[in-house]
Amino acid sequence: MAENSLNAVDPEIAELIRAEERRQADTVKLIASENYVSKAVLEATGTVLTNKYSEGYPGKRYYEGQQVIDQIETIAIERAKAVFGVNHANVQPYSGSPANLAIYMAFLKPGDTVLGMGLPFGGHLTHGWSVSATGKWFNPVRYGVRKDTGRIDMDEVRALALEHRPKLIFCGGTAIPRTIDFPAFAEIAREVDAVLAADIAHIAGLIAGGAHPSPVGYADVISTTTHKTLRGPRGAMLMATSDEHATALNKAVFPGLQGGPHNHTTAAIAVALREASQPEFKAYAAQVVKNAKALAEELASRGFDLVSGGTDNHLILMDLTPKGVGGKPAAQALDRAGLETNYNAVPFDTRKPFDPSGIRIGTPSVTSRGMGEAEMRQIGAWMDEVVTAVAKGDAEDVIARVHNEVSELTAKFPAPGLS
Repeated sequence: MAENSLNAVDPEIAELIRAEERRQADTVKLIASENYVSKAVLEATGTVLTNKYSEGYPGKRYYEGQQVIDQIETIAIERAKAVFGVNHANVQPYSGSPANLAIYMAFLKPGDTVLGMGLPFGGHLTHGWSVSATGKWFNPVRYGVRKDTGRIDMDEVRALALEHRPKLIFCGGTAIPRTIDFPAFAEIAREVDAVLAADIAHIAGLIAGGAHPSPVGYADVISTTTHKTLRGPRGAMLMATSDEHATALNKAVFPGLQGGPHNHTTAAIAVALREASQPEFKAYAAQVVKNAKALAEELASRGFDLVSGGTDNHLILMDLTPKGVGGKPAAQALDRAGLETNYNAVPFDTRKPFDPSGIRIGTPSVTSRGMGEAEMRQIGAWMDEVVTAVAKGDAEDVIARVHNEVSELTAKFPAPGLS
């Protein structure tokens, strides 16, 4: 059968992909967990590697024909070890949640106690939240943040650890705007003889680029997605420094939780890690933080209530209660204006999760486009205009004008990887 392009085989899907490409090009993408990957990463993802099954690990497969795949996976592993300074890396997890589940399988039995950050305070579903398998199959204990500072209460973490004696402690999360104190978590974990897992999914790129402290030397195991700030494909990695922990993690990933790895994703991870080892990636990571700080300062000056008062990394979490509008209508209005965010619960939120008080934003995507502090100040001004108009109940004219101005800005900063 002759090979046909996507456009010839399925023009409907082809056109929707083009529409999404146009949307990504025209939008100021402020979702903290999103980014733009390079053309090279996109090319590696869409290759014939997707045709190959490779259950097992390099040199120990259950299928033949692994001469090329073994080399690709080994390269990805070695690059991960070099970029993050670890002794062991597993690049096979399909995504962040399965990677975290592998940690449970490696070190816990059903019913064992895990200490993680509560979802409403910035933790992740897989850190033991009630609707997740990790909260149903294990005994979750949750820590939060101080009401007066919005920062993790390490005294509470220690007190809970001493009271409940968890076998596993998670640090890291999905809406934490401040630097994670890995040494303090490590000290607590040692005190109760718990495995410390650092979930660096959001900050992996900042760590790789030297813009955030590393958990290496403190955490027993490290999990991360490979997209977000790391600018790779939608995948995940698990890392460790000891042979014992690495062996347990490998067995948990395969055969514990999954079969054959996604080889096309493994190749794209390898490409992204090569990019992360270059000097320009350090400049990008530093600029991500500079942009976040500039945007946070602009928003604070316009009366936005920033959780913890600001940011140390790529992420800003805002409580819109003082603005007189909920997070969901604000996020939807901002999206219509070409400013893409997500509504998000804030610590001690009194509203429901699907209609929370806050929005979460981040600067990885705009930084990858080459925007700097001046553009962040303009984005902050636009956000203020839209949110203020929504609160007044007369936003559509403002939204239309801002959208036109956003389009003028995005035209000056082409998005990486897009045609």
